[in-house]
Amino acid sequence: MEARARRRLALLSSHVNPLVETSGTASFSSLMASACNGGNEMKKGEDDCVFCRVILGEAPALKLYEDDECVCILDTYPLCHGHSLIIPKGHYPSLDTTPPSIIGAMCSKVPLISKAVMKVTGCDSFNLLVNNGAAAGQVIYHTHIHIIPRKANDCLWTSESLRRRPMKVDQEVSQLADRIRESLMFVSRYKDSKGQGSSLVVN
Repeated sequence: MEARARRRLALLSSHVNPLVETSGTASFSSLMASACNGGNEMKKGEDDCVFCRVILGEAPALKLYEDDECVCILDTYPLCHGHSLIIPKGHYPSLDTTPPSIIGAMCSKVPLISKAVMKVTGCDSFNLLVNNGAAAGQVIYHTHIHIIPRKANDCLWTSESLRRRPMKVDQEVSQLADRIRESLMFVSRYKDSKGQGSSLVVN
C-alpha cells in the first residue's frame, strides 16, 4: 500500500512540475517509477522494451498524462506536431494479447487527451491508430495507441489520395464474412467455457 501512495504522490508532483529546468533549458521529465506488468517481474524480452523503460523512469519521455493503468507521451518520432501515444503500464506485445479491461482503460482516455492535443495544435480532427504486427508497421512490441492530430490537406497519408471503390458483394466476399463470423463464434464459445462471457450477436 505504501508503494501505491508513493506512486500517487509522484504522479501529483509530476503534474505540478512536469519539466525540470537545467541551465535555462527544459529537459525531459522522467516518468514515475512504477512496475511494468502490474508489479510482476519483467518477462524475457521486456527488459529491452523502450516503453517499459519509459514507464519505469529509466528512459526519457515527455509525459502528457498518467494514471494507474496507462501513460500518454509525445511520440519521439512524430508524424506531425502533437503526435501522442497512449501506452499501458503492463507489458503486452500486441493489441490482441492485451486484456479488454486494459484496452478499455486506454480508450477511455482518448476523448480527454485528443481534445487537449487538438486544442493546443489548432487541429479539429485526429486519427486514432494501432499498428498491430510487423506488416501493419508495428516496431515497438508493447501495445500502444497513436493519437495523430490532423489538419485539412496536410497530405499525411498517401493512402488518402487513393480512390476507394464500393465493395462488390460476391461469393468470395460472402464466404469471407461467413468465415470471420464463424471464427468470432469459436472465440466467443471458448471464452464462455472459461467463464469469460461475451456479448457477441450474430445475425
